[in-house]
Amino acid sequence: MKLHNLTPAKGSVKSKKRIARGQGSGHGGTSTRGHKGAKSRSGYSRKRAFEGGQMPLQMRLPKRGFKNPNRVEYVVINLSRLQEMLDNYSMTDVSVDGLYEKRFIQKNDRVKVLGNGELTGKVNVTVHAISKTAQEKIESNGGTVTIL
Repeated sequence: MKLHNLTPAKGSVKSKKRIARGQGSGHGGTSTRGHKGAKSRSGYSRKRAFEGGQMPLQMRLPKRGFKNPNRVEYVVINLSRLQEMLDNYSMTDVSVDGLYEKRFIQKNDRVKVLGNGELTGKVNVTVHAISKTAQEKIESNGGTVTIL
């Protein structure tokens, strides 16, 4: 067996339909497009959601809600998570850059600290937003809060 001897298995490869090559081919005349009508013409293309004149699905369904283009999404970090960082990574200064380097957040994420959980150590936090309870708990432990 050599490369020039290789051929596909018998019956596995069908020959291409040669459309519009005369009546003898069996695909002459209307060239497999039926008779007349838009679909038989060249350049025909149906609208993406066209359902044969029936009211399309996206028009039958009601419009709902509102997407605020100015919404600001935050990545939430609770005090319990800050305590884990303090224990496992000995991070006493928690900043957006530090969180990015440790891969807790993505490059353009905004960070908000929330007050769920307990904090025992002193932590200096530099983030985009923080809740009042979280700020009180951090400052009661001798830490500082800086808002970007």
